[in-house]
Amino acid sequence: MNRRYNINNLEELHAMVASLKAEHKQKGELLLKDTRVYLHQFTLGGLIKKYASPSALLKIDDKLNISSSLMSMVLPFIMNTTLFKGSGFLTKTLVGLASNKVGKSLDAEHISAIFNSVKSWFSGSRKKKDKAPQYVDYGIPPDSETY
Repeated sequence: MNRRYNINNLEELHAMVASLKAEHKQKGELLLKDTRVYLHQFTLGGLIKKYASPSALLKIDDKLNISSSLMSMVLPFIMNTTLFKGSGFLTKTLVGLASNKVGKSLDAEHISAIFNSVKSWFSGSRKKKDKAPQYVDYGIPPDSETY
């Protein structure tokens, strides 16, 4: 990059040096900003924002059935350790088989619907009170003879 400058005296030289320094600093800051934006795409947070959104997880779950596989393993374990803790071998086996089948039929949409319904049981108890109708002003003054 070869530039020609028409500089005649010392003041013009100092002014040109100052403007070139300012231009250099501005380009350096712009380059640094662009580099940070580019590198932010490949950080852990950037990748999580891009690929760990609920819609992306539902797409992955539709292809791989991760939630149903996980539920078919976790649900029998939870049922046998909590609800049927003191039961016999035959009862635990039957519960394990039944909950395994139920777990395979569940997908991410069913699980989110169940979660939302259980959540509504606990948060749905607070109902809004109906407000009493307020006085409506029709523009007629209260002391007029139209009453």
